[in-house]
Amino acid sequence: MAEIIQRDGTWIFDGDALRLTPGRDKNVSLLRRTLGELTVPLGALAGVSLEQGRKAGRLRLRLRDGADPLLQATGGKLAKPNDPYQLTVEADRFGVAEYFVDEVRGALLLDRVPSDPVDGYLLPGPPVPLSASAGDGTASFDGERVRLEWNWKTEDAKSASGARTLALGDITAVEWRPAAGLENGCLRFTVRGADTKAPPKYDPNSVELWGFKKDPLMALVAAAVQARLPHPAAPVEDRLAEQPVMEAAPEPGPEADHDALLRRLRELGELHREGVLTDEEFTLAKQAVLKRL
Repeated sequence: MAEIIQRDGTWIFDGDALRLTPGRDKNVSLLRRTLGELTVPLGALAGVSLEQGRKAGRLRLRLRDGADPLLQATGGKLAKPNDPYQLTVEADRFGVAEYFVDEVRGALLLDRVPSDPVDGYLLPGPPVPLSASAGDGTASFDGERVRLEWNWKTEDAKSASGARTLALGDITAVEWRPAAGLENGCLRFTVRGADTKAPPKYDPNSVELWGFKKDPLMALVAAAVQARLPHPAAPVEDRLAEQPVMEAAPEPGPEADHDALLRRLRELGELHREGVLTDEEFTLAKQAVLKRL
């Protein structure tokens, strides 16, 4: 068994799998702390490396393409601090890190683990139910349905129809993209029969992200959904067989719309009491909701 303990986290290899536990240091990212401990089977690995620096280095795992729904949903766009497959190593622990790398590489050779892509997920993805709030909304997933709820910062054109519920069987793709420079990010769901090129700001099946601390948590929602969609590299017949058959959800009635608007009023009141909204902002937002009532 090989083990390395750092403030950034602890990695343990028992010959069959790696157990990656995030550290409790305040610098450990919110995404890694929320994701918690990961178990990576040896068969999901394509390689491991140690990058040494003057003051610190970095252990890095390279997974086989298509093995992890989190990497699939984020398309390699996770920043280094949020990447659960990287570990910061202090300079005085380089020797331990090198031993760790040798042990993992030896096991990969001994088990003849290929490094080519896979056509099925080898990691389960984040557990559900899962919910995250960032940008202009909240995304929740219970394993069968995604629910998108909007906040007071959402564009009226998108929030006019109220909260959205998307059946897993209607979702054909999911994407998480971080904000970069002047371009906002998003959590976007592609829904069968409702393809759109609208910006996330106006797309009712997207949450727009503005580059704040909680944005990466939306990547966990994306990964949980991705893990339950047919694998993009699976044979066509397998993808069709795996596609869940869901009954059409009934259209929400006036009562549901009324309840959603009442919830919005309560949320606005809480934001006003907490000082997030000024008196003027609260009055304007409240009037907009009351008009829809």
